[in-house]
Amino acid sequence: MADWVNVAPYGDFPPGSVRSVEVDGAQVAVFNLDGTCYAIEDTCPHDGGVLTGGAVEGDVVVCPRHGARFCIKTGKVLAPPAYEDVATFAVRVEAGVVQVRDSRWDEGAF
Repeated sequence: MADWVNVAPYGDFPPGSVRSVEVDGAQVAVFNLDGTCYAIEDTCPHDGGVLTGGAVEGDVVVCPRHGARFCIKTGKVLAPPAYEDVATFAVRVEAGVVQVRDSRWDEGAF
């Protein structure tokens, strides 16, 4: 089973902020939306560019390279040129620290 990876103290991660971190070899974008944290893969499936640095509009991130749009909460693609969703990751706040876990490869996850 995948381990939880510390991202940052919750107090250093104000609403509206985003960080890119590595979790088990994957680049993950962690967003704080109105006090709740969400994590999606920080790679646009259209061309492999990063999503961090793109505009955040509500619960949507806009790819800074070609404008594809993704729901931060679900990973669903909302606008081309991307046609594939991005992976989502489990997020929790434990002892005041934002943590992320990549459970995609856990036994029974398929």
